[in-house]
Amino acid sequence: MKLHPVKVHPSKALLKREDQLAWKIAGVAADKVAVQKPVADMIINRIIDNAAVAVASVNRAAPTSARAMAMGHARKGGAAIFGLPGTKGFSPEWAAWANGTAVRELDMHDTFLAADYSHPGDNIPPVLAVAQTMGKSGRDLIRGIATGYEIQVNLVRAICLHEHKVDHIAHLGPSAAAGIGTLLGLKQEVIFQAVQQALHTTITFRQSRKGEISTWKAFAPAHAGKLAVEAVDRAMRGEGAPSPIYEGEDSVIAWVLSGRSNRDDVYGPTYYEVPLPEKGEAKRAILDTYTKEHSAEYQSQALIDLAFRMRGKIKDQAAIEKIILHTSHHTHYVIGTGANDPQKMDPKASRETLDHSIMYIFAVALQDGGWHHVDSYAPARAGRADTVRLWHKIETREDAEWTRRYHSTDPAEKAFGARVEVLFKDGTSLVDDMAVANAHPLGARPFGREDYIRKFEILTDGILAPRESARFLEVVQDLPKLAAGELHLLNVAVPRGALAEGKPGIF
Repeated sequence: MKLHPVKVHPSKALLKREDQLAWKIAGVAADKVAVQKPVADMIINRIIDNAAVAVASVNRAAPTSARAMAMGHARKGGAAIFGLPGTKGFSPEWAAWANGTAVRELDMHDTFLAADYSHPGDNIPPVLAVAQTMGKSGRDLIRGIATGYEIQVNLVRAICLHEHKVDHIAHLGPSAAAGIGTLLGLKQEVIFQAVQQALHTTITFRQSRKGEISTWKAFAPAHAGKLAVEAVDRAMRGEGAPSPIYEGEDSVIAWVLSGRSNRDDVYGPTYYEVPLPEKGEAKRAILDTYTKEHSAEYQSQALIDLAFRMRGKIKDQAAIEKIILHTSHHTHYVIGTGANDPQKMDPKASRETLDHSIMYIFAVALQDGGWHHVDSYAPARAGRADTVRLWHKIETREDAEWTRRYHSTDPAEKAFGARVEVLFKDGTSLVDDMAVANAHPLGARPFGREDYIRKFEILTDGILAPRESARFLEVVQDLPKLAAGELHLLNVAVPRGALAEGKPGIF
């Protein structure tokens, strides 16, 4: 890996494109380096993972609306949409929209956390949709997805968006565009323009994950994927983009992120150092990412497992006076009481808000000793009187050591958990901690292929016909052998008549 310094430059500097981050990203995407077997195997795991959560959410409101919109854009030989037969084709940007929304709806697929947040599996729907439309092979798809993960993970390592209240899909647009560029074997110049267009059009703000969180949280990454497909299409037709999109004096870094001083004529030192593979170096970033065992925001995964463990040591939960979660800055301020969002303590809050409330999540996990992607968020469950009482006794506090471990670059030290202090009315206490979730690569039960398959079978039970489930699992595990034009076989269809119909709109 090589670190690339990124800072704002005045227009008069005439920054060469070879020195621009978007050009370097495009170079990684255009590099025809082979995909290593562990990476290809993990890509298959994540395709299974995406399909599992997409099918489980297929009839929820947001995926139903997204699917209905996409169905207004039929295209012979186009991309497939989750739930519908793979023989039905749709325009790829709209298929990416529908499938991306279904994948994100339950907030239960993979994650990577560093300087910023991300769900790198969001790259798969747009890359797959273009692959199906353009008649690509399984090996082509693997190459494209490997690039998408590589670029997103490395942007997330280096550039913090959330401190400027920018939503993390700003890293997804460029990574998906780069992944599509690799898939199609495009030249560096074309990918360069597509990456810049994709970033320019995907700057949105974190209000989508603040306050009363709406279904837009599910639509947001699908929106970025859709815009990435469109950006690549325009670039392939010879259209250019705002440039330099990262380093220009009126660029994203200059005015949205950390790149400009208070004086218009003064440009600061290097603000970011972005790691990227050198030419010929394998793309392995997907191996640094991790999926979710539980349907909740990633920073709650270890705390759910910890609640299960602590539950057996608490004889009477009514005797609890207070619970304090000593945790990282991110957890405290994003899903904890540090967010200062009253909605995170509201029994009538939306599912999207509840899965960003560690206070609610820890209370339910402690009471139930289990977590379910539907039942744990049901209005009746959230409104239960004993749950509300316990929930409102929970608070988070930032702990410097947990924040340091959260940002550590040492995989053995990096942590997303907390130390939990349960204080009882009689003055006694119970203290325990957990650094990483059980399913994490360094956890008690790291996820392997059999775990991804089990997750798929659990989430799709009662939705897919057994024959369709078995067919998909057989096909996806042979992904490298799928010939050009066979990628529609990766689509998963529900029985005829089982799909909900969306409300009418424009499309």
